[in-house]
Amino acid sequence: MPAETRGGSEDAYTGGLRKVARVVLLDPDDRVLLLHGHEPDDPSDAWWFTPGGGLEGAESREQAALRELAEETGITDVELGPVLWRRMCSFPFAGRRWDQDEWYFLARTAQTATEATGLTELERRSVAGARWWTCQELALARETVYPTRLAELLRRLLDEGPPAGPVTLDAEIV
Repeated sequence: MPAETRGGSEDAYTGGLRKVARVVLLDPDDRVLLLHGHEPDDPSDAWWFTPGGGLEGAESREQAALRELAEETGITDVELGPVLWRRMCSFPFAGRRWDQDEWYFLARTAQTATEATGLTELERRSVAGARWWTCQELALARETVYPTRLAELLRRLLDEGPPAGPVTLDAEIV
């Protein structure tokens, strides 16, 4: 999984629980935007993930979600909705272990063109692009997608609407 941090803070991260805000961004056709990431020194070790990253300073998770989305995709015309899911995860990336408390916000946009203008140096070496996915494409994907079960979670979201409160997803330890 990628380290989605800003302002060089990926170089400062030395462990501990990192607070992360992620965005489940849907377009008018209910496609979800995912970023394509990989290990910085091994592009064959790749996966897809939702935009987002760590909180900076005293910003709220909502502020971090919007900032990260703008930096990683260039998309600023969004309607940020409720927190859908929460997930604890731990994974190796770029030579270290990352322990994260992730909150996934629902957001909608009509803006589908992306341009990653605010990537950190580490992200420039580990993010290979973005793609809009339909729920069916996700269900058929043979590639690794985080969070796992995203196709199922997205289908439930589209069929039933947002949950009454955040759903705690299974912890993922890689």
